[in-house]
Amino acid sequence: MGLYRKHESEVQMHDIIKLGISACLLGEKVRYDGGHKLDRFLTDTLGKYVQYLPVCPEVECGFPIPREALQLMGDFEAPMFVTTKTGVDYTDRVIQWSEKRVGEIEKENLCGFIFKSKSPSCGMERVKVYTENKIPLKKGEGIFAGIFMKHFPLIPVEEEGRLHDPILRENFIERIFTLKRWRENIAENRGVGKIVNFHTRHKLLILSHSPKYYRQMGSLVAHGAEISTKQLYDQYEILLMEALKLKTTLKKHMNVMQHIMGYFKKQLSTDEKQELIEIIEQYRESYIPLIVPITLINHYVRKYDQPYLKKQVYLHPHPIALKLRNHV
Repeated sequence: MGLYRKHESEVQMHDIIKLGISACLLGEKVRYDGGHKLDRFLTDTLGKYVQYLPVCPEVECGFPIPREALQLMGDFEAPMFVTTKTGVDYTDRVIQWSEKRVGEIEKENLCGFIFKSKSPSCGMERVKVYTENKIPLKKGEGIFAGIFMKHFPLIPVEEEGRLHDPILRENFIERIFTLKRWRENIAENRGVGKIVNFHTRHKLLILSHSPKYYRQMGSLVAHGAEISTKQLYDQYEILLMEALKLKTTLKKHMNVMQHIMGYFKKQLSTDEKQELIEIIEQYRESYIPLIVPITLINHYVRKYDQPYLKKQVYLHPHPIALKLRNHV
């Protein structure tokens, strides 16, 4: 299948993030019953900033539209892929196709993949696996999704259903934008200086996800000259994606904002400092969303031309139009 791009004119092509996606989520009529599962957030909102690579494992490996529904059966760690009524086993067929397809996808340089939930081919987790007694256990993962995640362990993945959760949505989108920046960083000549610059700009973002990884990555970069450049970059990428996979919390954001206030010690007036403290406290008590204190902080960053904070990705990790920090 080809690439799907939404609102191309609104985003510079070099800024486009490429994502894989289950084709039915784009409105393609590829499901077993000839229908689709169009998701308007993915096409109309997120679609403004990404280029989609639609994938439908069942159609691409030769099943017709419409077709008999398929399901997972047997051992949930290695289930069979069979038709629901006639019981025909297509496990080898879909596995062979999936392994070939992920090899082809390598050249696409994807920054993430959005899977169709509950699908025996694309479900990321909690897919029904039927026992010999026809009892469904929600312990499986779709055949293609499982092979994809094993082949690309660092690429962010999510399901469309989970993306309705504002915290999971923000986490996934933050990860794909960060991976895109990282890919751009390593596309040119590599060196310790480049990774120091990248890490410096992302320090507070990393801290908002994991103080533990923040310290670990800081130590790695500080001793970067002691190991090979390849080893440095490989280890940093692993730590970066592992850190961002951990969800942010109110407590972690409070820690970052207290850290940020330290950069304004000699600049904010008494009233400005008190205002910021009050706004941060209102966020702590869950009266206002994160975007409110972040907006005020960005105002002071511009007003006082704070050089370190001006470069911090934490203060603008993704397009504001996505409204990812607007929930309480």
